[in-house]
Amino acid sequence: MKKQITSQFWIAAFTILIITASSCKRNHDEPLPDSPVITKSNGKNGFDTVTIGKSVLLHPVLSNKTGLSYSWTVNGIEKGTDSTLTYTPDTRGDYQIRFKATNAGGSATVDYKVHVFGKYENGFFIANEGWYGHGTGSVSFYRYDTQLKEDSITTKENPGKDLNPATSTVEYATIFNDKFYLLTKAHGPLVVMDAYSMKESGRVAAASTSDWRAFVGLDSGHALISSQTGVYPLDLNTLAVGTKLSTVSGQIGDMIKAGNYIFVLSSSQGVVILNASDYSVAKTIGGMLVAFAQTPDGSVWAAGGTSLIKINPATLTVTTITVPFTVYGAWAAWHPGSITASTKDNIIFLAQNSTFSGGKAVYKYVDGSPASLQSPFITIIAGKELYGCGIGYNAALNQLVINTVQSGFGANFAVNDLDFYDATSGTLVKDIPFSGYYFPAVNVFH
Repeated sequence: MKKQITSQFWIAAFTILIITASSCKRNHDEPLPDSPVITKSNGKNGFDTVTIGKSVLLHPVLSNKTGLSYSWTVNGIEKGTDSTLTYTPDTRGDYQIRFKATNAGGSATVDYKVHVFGKYENGFFIANEGWYGHGTGSVSFYRYDTQLKEDSITTKENPGKDLNPATSTVEYATIFNDKFYLLTKAHGPLVVMDAYSMKESGRVAAASTSDWRAFVGLDSGHALISSQTGVYPLDLNTLAVGTKLSTVSGQIGDMIKAGNYIFVLSSSQGVVILNASDYSVAKTIGGMLVAFAQTPDGSVWAAGGTSLIKINPATLTVTTITVPFTVYGAWAAWHPGSITASTKDNIIFLAQNSTFSGGKAVYKYVDGSPASLQSPFITIIAGKELYGCGIGYNAALNQLVINTVQSGFGANFAVNDLDFYDATSGTLVKDIPFSGYYFPAVNVFH
């Protein structure tokens, strides 16, 4: 009996061994699927952009889809398990998105770098004066991706907020430390907004005594604001306006900080250069009416009469260049100076305006080359003329952005064009006509 049981045991064991071996042989004989291969990422060379509130579709193409599983991560966080990902971000910044496809044969990955623009980042702003006496000014935004202009964005983003009184006009705006500073003339407010969302974060309230001109940021907590009556310190944390500076007088317009100095343009004194440490006067340059621009070498530029001047920001040495026309200011109906500079080269662009605006030509001065001023760089389209500052250099596209209205008065001011010129050749790249009483004051670039 014992012998029979032992025989049965060995027979069973041998059978199991044969079955196992047969099974292993079958598993070994079945080929593994080919590992996945990504043949196309369908991204912009691995770098995509999208604006908050919009979506980007990422859909890599694979040559083999046998037995695949998928995963998507955004900055290391799992975001999806499908073969595609529709990414809709809610925060601006830079993100790394990784796609991974896996099967029994192996895996393949592709990385996408996505820059998420703020709602009002992929484009530039136009601060509009507004039709005096008929309502306040406004801010428009031109988008690079849609090539469209969106109007009244501050009102849309800040319901219930306004720029009253209705007699106020918008004449100046700038971006400093990711904040958008909007200044009004004629008793209106100074408004601070996030430069990417345009949500208001604070304001200097409208007052019968206020008549603002320009803004220059000094550091994270301090700035200066100019006005009809002088220059005032501004606390950027509390937005408290300090006591008027005693060292500069008259109506004050444009201002810029360079090195250890603050350059301000006075209606009565010309360019007044202040020591940034204590606001004492370091130098005064009379006769200047239009300012300021700064070239990549750090030089600060202004103009007046038949002179364009270059100021060394360290030594305050002045170099004078003669221009072939008379440079007029805009003190009677103030707007920012019609002068701007390239951020790539030491080049100045200066509008040939009439007594307060209405220019029909833009000159280009290449530093060190008086011959570059022999003729206009740009002649405005026939029947049109500059309005407000009128010109701005767009570093993102290496273009001059020019604002014009139809020549004349009355209803002519409702006929507008937003023009884009190549800053190297002077060629008109794009013309966007639009209608309405906007009275564009100045373009503002990130």
